[in-house]
Order: sequence, then structure tokens, then C-alpha cells
Amino acid sequence: MSQRLIPHDLMLEDICNEILEIDNCIRFAGFANNMGKIIAAQYRGESVLVERESGCSLLTKEELELSAIESVLRMVTRKDMIAKLGKPIYSFTLYEKVKRATISLENNNNYHLPILMVSFDNNTGPNHESIILNGILPLVSYYLSRARTLDSPE
Repeated sequence: MSQRLIPHDLMLEDICNEILEIDNCIRFAGFANNMGKIIAAQYRGESVLVERESGCSLLTKEELELSAIESVLRMVTRKDMIAKLGKPIYSFTLYEKVKRATISLENNNNYHLPILMVSFDNNTGPNHESIILNGILPLVSYYLSRARTLDSPE
């Protein structure tokens, strides 16, 4: 099976920023490739690329990269159960300080896409599922369908 990369026209940083605009409880959005390398990420109010002593981030850049590697590995292991349970859509973890969803972006069109990690404020209600299913997934699907259109031969 051939693997196709995300077209360069798809601006993942822009998607991260648009995800942050969906709801004020979203504090972080970031994409990691299949090796766990962060390829685009944005915290609410601060760039991931700029290290700050104070800010919204709970993790340093190095800790975020380690977390991304671990998230990719966990998502890959979930794929062992596809035949029985179906494809994983997203996983959700409630930490003491933050809520975090890892969203699988692999689809059936031979695109090997990164995972999307989204963090939510921990003091918000349980509306994360609605935000993911009705806000984030449709937004990302729109961009990915646009990318397939831009990438397809004419």
C-alpha cells in the first residue's frame, strides 16, 4: 500500500489555530506524524515554538514531543482491534490538570496522516465529546477533503 504525505498546501498551523477558535476550553491543538514528531502545534495565546517561563503550556517542548510519541504508540496498538471493534476515532484521557483527546486521522484513501492531539481545560464540563464530534472532526475532515482535491491528478 503506498503512503501519501499531506500536501504542502495544507497548512496544519492554520488548522490548529481554527481548532482553538472552536471553543475557549480548548487550550492546545497539535499534529504529530507517525513517528511522534510534532509537525504543527499551537497553545491558546502562545506559540509552541517559543519557550516561555510562564504561559498556558503545562509541558515543555521536549515533554510535548515525548507525549506525542507515546500517543502515537498507543493509537497504533488500538488498531490491533479494528477487525472486532472498528476503527478508533479518538481516545480521551482525564488528567488531574487537563483533559486530552488523541484523534486518529488515518483514512481509507492511502493517506498516512498524523494524529491530532487536543487538550481541554480541566475545569470545564463534559462537553468535550460534542466539541470533538461536532466541531473538530468536521473541521479537520473539511481540510483533509480539500487536501485530497488539491493532491489528486487533474
